[in-house]
Amino acid sequence: MSSLSARLSVAFSCVGHAVMHVLTALYLTIVLGLVRDWSMPYEELLPLWTAGSLLVGLGAPLAGWLGDRWSDARMMVLFFLLTGAGAVAAGLSQGTLSLGVSLAVLGLGASIYHPVGLSWLVKNATNRGQAMGVLGIFGSLGIAAAAVVAGGLTTAIDWRAAFWIPGVFSIAVGVLLGACVAAGIVQDVGRDARPQPAPAHGDVVRAFIALSVTMVCAGLIFQSTVTAMPKWFEERLGGFAGDDVFSIGGLVTLVFLIASGSQFIGGMLCDRFPLKPVYVLCLLVQVPLLVFVADLSGLPLLVVATIMVFAGSLQIPAENLLLARYTPAKYRGTAFGAKFVLSFGVAPLGVQVVAWMYGLGGGFYWLFVALGALAAAAFVAALLLPAEREALTAPVAAPAGAGD
Repeated sequence: MSSLSARLSVAFSCVGHAVMHVLTALYLTIVLGLVRDWSMPYEELLPLWTAGSLLVGLGAPLAGWLGDRWSDARMMVLFFLLTGAGAVAAGLSQGTLSLGVSLAVLGLGASIYHPVGLSWLVKNATNRGQAMGVLGIFGSLGIAAAAVVAGGLTTAIDWRAAFWIPGVFSIAVGVLLGACVAAGIVQDVGRDARPQPAPAHGDVVRAFIALSVTMVCAGLIFQSTVTAMPKWFEERLGGFAGDDVFSIGGLVTLVFLIASGSQFIGGMLCDRFPLKPVYVLCLLVQVPLLVFVADLSGLPLLVVATIMVFAGSLQIPAENLLLARYTPAKYRGTAFGAKFVLSFGVAPLGVQVVAWMYGLGGGFYWLFVALGALAAAAFVAALLLPAEREALTAPVAAPAGAGD
């Protein structure tokens, strides 16, 4: 494996993380403009993203399997092209049916990133915690940029431009990566740049059970928060910084921008401390924050929401590295695919819960109380993970952990 190929693979993986989160979060802000342009209620337009968000999760296992069996790099090319094409098509939509179908294509393309991009990065990175932290920064910046890109382009041009301009950018990156792969500059690798000891079979089973619970809970917390935040801020912060789409998008961007460094900090912690206590403590601190933020408004809401998002992102490097530790390299794309069936597969539920609670007039108070309860459940499940010393001292020849 050449050092140039490894560096470019990590770089494209980071860019892909930002692109994926920009494109999948665009509609959550754009829908505020559609409410006005199409004269339809928010709770009817928001569910148009349901199929797309469902495919982000359901498409992940197949994408990860193809990455393991065929090519990580070529699957990443497909990710950039298909996701960008879905966004461009959404910008050309003439009604709710075509918009829903286009968003579904976007979601299917986006399903490729996490199982393939994360596996790609883990194989090529030597300092995994640091690399995972940098990757997280790009993802957080993508989430942050989505709201301001969508709000800014909707305000400056129209909602269609808010789809197709980011979509064209994604397609361009895909063409560039495809050229690098065709020229042999970016190559696939068969084993990790930094091998790890194999865990015992019993630890693999324990980790699978515990992480399945924590990832479902964390996924629902994340998806519900990201879905609700634009409308939540419009209602609770409208008088704080204006009530137009660009202002609301700017506030959402501010929250995720400030919190964008949390995954880098989390990654550095993972390089210095055992993964389990880092993960457990990150889950625990979210419980009071989610409950406390439920009843706030104005500047206090903005401050606590920022801390809440920061804490939620802090856990992600530990979660991904725990999954990588208990999975052989040749099956890692499939494992990450399974993860995102769990974490992104709950996205439609998050969308529907937000729309349902808003439609009933319940607002967002009980939503965040419920999310606090989910964080508590994730904390309890994380306590069941194997201790760090158990994974590190397990025999290298254990059948469940071949690292090739």
